[in-house]
Amino acid sequence: MKSLLITGGAGFIGSNAAHHFDRAGWRVVIFDNLSRRGAGRNLDWIREKTDVEFVQGDLRRPEEVESFFEKTRPEAVLHLGGQVAVTTSVVDPREDFEVNALGTFNVLEALRRFVPRAPLVYSSTNKVYGKMDQAVVVERDGRYAYRDQTQGIDEQFPLDFHSPYGCSKGAGDQYVLDYARIYDLKLTSFRQSCIYGPRQFGVEDQGWIAWFTIATRAKKPITIYGDGKQVRDVLHVDDLIRLYEMALQQPDRVAGEAFNVGGGPENTLSLLELVQILESRSQEPLPFTRADWRPGDQKVFVCDIRKIQDRLGWTPATRPAEGVGQLADWVEENLSTIQEALG
Repeated sequence: MKSLLITGGAGFIGSNAAHHFDRAGWRVVIFDNLSRRGAGRNLDWIREKTDVEFVQGDLRRPEEVESFFEKTRPEAVLHLGGQVAVTTSVVDPREDFEVNALGTFNVLEALRRFVPRAPLVYSSTNKVYGKMDQAVVVERDGRYAYRDQTQGIDEQFPLDFHSPYGCSKGAGDQYVLDYARIYDLKLTSFRQSCIYGPRQFGVEDQGWIAWFTIATRAKKPITIYGDGKQVRDVLHVDDLIRLYEMALQQPDRVAGEAFNVGGGPENTLSLLELVQILESRSQEPLPFTRADWRPGDQKVFVCDIRKIQDRLGWTPATRPAEGVGQLADWVEENLSTIQEALG
């Protein structure tokens, strides 16, 4: 039985990953400071459903991270812990830097010292590509699209960090790739697009699919910034975790490289299209208000996933309408818990 460490293991992706790997026969330990809203609820669910071990700790404190690695000696690592919202990073850039950039550095140093042969997958972000002014956007069929990048943005697109969040996650991304090169470690960076699914306690500034779904069921006001034609490629969390497992099982095929990971051009949604899916499910109109575009909001982001598809033979299996339906089922079954967690 292999041992797996998941940083941020009580978060949305982390809790789903902990459940999956526990059921798959891994010995899972999660490391989390429980600062994210909903993390405590996810931890309760993990404890009820699995034999996962939980250790409370803070990525910003190197002595805690190193002590944890020294004691547990994990055979594989999913580094998912981090500050996840652009808006929060603007309000408190120092904390964002300490959690994302310094926290990732602390994890890499601990891995290098105590388990240098353990593969690690880092949860990076498409925000490392910034505003992408070079990608010409057009309006087509009531939604935005790239004029030239029909398969989406690939890994050769220039990095251009925007916002403190983009800088801190981008720093982590580059440290992962450089540590793999300099110290011959089995490290991989996944530049993830819009991930969604059950156990996501979404709020307005992070987790828009979950937020719209929760707000619809809870009768909370929804605001669409811009015209609602913005498009993202979306990836169900189950498809992402399946990819994590493939990468950890075949680390030599992905080590030392970054990969764009999302739904790709076959799995995209605009804000207005998500509204239509939710309206169809509820059989009633979904009221929302409009507001001006938020600074830095991209009209479209779709990632080219052919590199990771070719490398591991992975492809997303969950279509957006199906995945949103699964998320809506979870929201309906857990609405009171979600409302209590989000306040």
